[in-house]
This record gives sequence, structure tokens and C-alpha cells, in this order.
Amino acid sequence: MKNRYVRLLLGLLLLTSVLSGCEKLKNVEKIATRPAPVVVQNGETAEDSVQDGEELAYASDSIVIETEPERVPVKVKGIYVSAYVAGTPSMVDNLIAELDRTEINTLVIDLKDDFGRIVCEMDCAPVQEIGAVKIYIQDMEMLMEKLREHHIYTIARIPAFRDSWLGEARPDWCVKKADGSLFKDRDGNVWVNPYKREAWDYLVEIGVQAKKLGFQEVQFDYVRFCTEKGMKDAVFDEADVQGRSRTDIILEFMEYTYGKLKDEGLFVSADVFGAIINSGVDADSVGQIYGEMAKYLDYISPMIYPSHYADGNYGIDHPDMHPYDTIRAALAESRMELYFAGLDGGHIATVRPWLQDFTASWLANYIPYGGPEVRAQIQAVYDSGYDEWLLWDAACTYDWSGLMTPEEAAREEQRIEQSRALLPETTYAPETTAPASAAAAAVIVEGEEGITDPVEELGPPPETGSTLPQRNQ
Repeated sequence: MKNRYVRLLLGLLLLTSVLSGCEKLKNVEKIATRPAPVVVQNGETAEDSVQDGEELAYASDSIVIETEPERVPVKVKGIYVSAYVAGTPSMVDNLIAELDRTEINTLVIDLKDDFGRIVCEMDCAPVQEIGAVKIYIQDMEMLMEKLREHHIYTIARIPAFRDSWLGEARPDWCVKKADGSLFKDRDGNVWVNPYKREAWDYLVEIGVQAKKLGFQEVQFDYVRFCTEKGMKDAVFDEADVQGRSRTDIILEFMEYTYGKLKDEGLFVSADVFGAIINSGVDADSVGQIYGEMAKYLDYISPMIYPSHYADGNYGIDHPDMHPYDTIRAALAESRMELYFAGLDGGHIATVRPWLQDFTASWLANYIPYGGPEVRAQIQAVYDSGYDEWLLWDAACTYDWSGLMTPEEAAREEQRIEQSRALLPETTYAPETTAPASAAAAAVIVEGEEGITDPVEELGPPPETGSTLPQRNQ
């Protein structure tokens, strides 16, 4: 009898367990962990990401992840700083003190100097193989950390196609003459052949390293062909050229580097001749088309120093003596060309011009440049509808008296925004009577061929014997 009760009790327990198990199975979907959602990159569908023979287990929660890094723009008000200055801690401290009390928020720092040397240690195989490092900045990491602490935006300046070091290390990448010897400009500098794709990849790699060092933007300088008369002796192999013009290849270079470095999360900018704005002749010589280059840049920086326009340009007797009028006229041309370049609705770079903070004492007709002249140029930028600017002085001896405090600058920006809001939308479209004609946009004749780079070739006319500060002094 006792055994019968035991068996009955065990049976009841078994039945209870079965019923309980069925209820758990019924609710398993509620408590089970679902497979991780299928992550789909670069716009692929979930089905696209499944290999042949595989089974798509669960894809209803698939998401798309943007692979392009976030880039946060800064309204730049900056100055150029040579590698020598950036590598001297006391000079950096003095600069930071000035930046803290003025509206300047950006430093454009040489990462590759005008002679092709990388100015700090760089863990980069191509740079190491070429032996391009010449240390000016001993501790780049500490420098960048100090600048971040003071909320200073940093731009790595990278001269592209003037590179004497590559003439030593990779002459096969450089411009040559018919006899096979390297072409050199009148200062003895070698130029890289823009048709050499290997050189593009080298420059891109330096840009990638700039990002790793902490720079937020890469600025290419010398994105052009040498314009000296001696270039008539240069020979370009048709296997490299493949029927492309100078402007074709510069645009291809810009498109290529922009795509690569944008994907790294960098902003990309470039310095261009002021003379190329609305000037087909100069554009063909240099290889730069202003409106077209702007399609492959985040920022375009025309070098529009008043001292580098010849007497009579833009209808101005002596442009260097009229900084406001000269900048206004040059930027009116800029506005016009970029307006038409953007009619297709595509991307157009923000204009961020280089302004003059040096005295052009080699000119017959000039004025000393100080605070009022710098401020006049800045005001001309704002009055032309642009918001960003850079100051150039090769010796890095800037006149701070023309700059506002951060608080004053904030109030001025608010005032400008309010005044622009009252203007009709067509205000910044090309005017029917622009202040300057395209024909007047010629640069002062100083070089053999009648074109002088406003930033890159600050040398005087050979016959004057005067001396100008060169880059990186």
C-alpha cells in the first residue's frame, strides 16, 4: 500500500514537470536572447552580406553604420607658424598667450617644409624609406596636447609638388629635362612631377600621419606646376601624361587626395594663386582652375596679398596701399567664379583667404602694414560675405594690434549675422558690374615668366637686390 502511494506521488510530480516544461517552451521566445543584429556597412543589404551557402539567421534588426568619421568644422581665424617656431617651446608659449587674448583660434603648422623634410618623428614606412625626417619639433605629441588644452585648431601644412629632398631620394618622381637631368627652379629647388601617382600616395600617407599626430586638417601648398620660364625645358613622359593637361592632372590629384583624407576624418584645404581666379591663361600655366578645384576641397585659400598685385589691377593705382579695396575686389572675383562653378548643385569649398601681415618694402609704392591694415583686410573679407581668414608672415612676427578679443569678435560675428539676415538672398550672387574684371586679375610681374606666387615665392625682383623673409626663417 505504501509503495502504491509513493508511485502515485512520483507520477503527480512527473506530470507537473511536463506541464511546466511545456509552458516554458511556449514562452521561450519571450526569454531567449536573440542573435546579434546583422551589421551592414557601406550600404549593403543583409542579403548582400551573406556568403554563398550561408543561411541568413536573423536580419530584421539590421542597421547601417556610416563608415565616414565625423568632422566638426571650425570657423577659422588663423596664422601660419613655421616648423622652427613650432619647435621652440618659448615661442609657442608666447604665441599661445597672444591667441588666448585675441580672436585667433588656429595655427597652420609646417608638417612638411618647403624643401620636402618632415619636421618631426613619424612612424611611417614611406617617410622612413625616403629618409625625409629632419626634426624641428622634438615632441609633437606634447605640442599638440598643449594646443588642445587652449582649444586651438591645428592645420598641417604640406607643400605638395616642390620638394628638393625627393630630388635626392626619388629622382624618378621628379620633373626632368630632355637630357635626363632634374629640372630646378631659379632657387635651385626640385619639383615633383604631378603625373606620378606614386608621389600622390606619399603625400596622402603624410596626411594620414597628420591625423594620427592630432591635426584636424591638412592644407596642401604648391599644388601646381612650377611657372618659371625654365619649365619650357621640362619633358613629361607620355606614358605618365596620357593626354591629360596640367589642369586635368591637378584636379585628379585633388579629387584623389580629398577622397582619401576625408575618409580619415580630416578636413582638406589647399592654397592657390590669387591670379587664377577668372583667369584661364594663368590657370593653364599653373595647373589650377579655381572653381573646379573648389569641388574637391573643404576649404580653398586664395593668396590675395595686396602687395602682389601690379599697379592698376582692379582699377587700383597701387594695390598695396589700398588693402581693403584690393581684398574686396579679389573676393568679388572669387564669389563670381564659385557661383557659376556651383550652379550644378554640387559641393563647393568654403573660401578662406590668405591675408597680408608683412610690409612689402621692396615695392616702389607701398605702405607699412600693421594693425589697421590687417584689420582693413579682415573687414573686407566679412564685407565680401566670407567668414574665415588666415594671416601670413614668413617670419611669424605678427602684429596683434589689429585683432579683437574673443569677446569683441563674438559680438562682431553676431552683428554681421544680423546685418546679413536683412539683405536679399541675391546679395551674394555675382553683380552685373563687378568691382573687377577678369582681365584685371593679373599678378605683379616679378618672375621671369611674369607670375609670382603670392605666398610661395616671396622673393624680390632679381634686379632690386632687396631681401625678403623666406618661409621657415
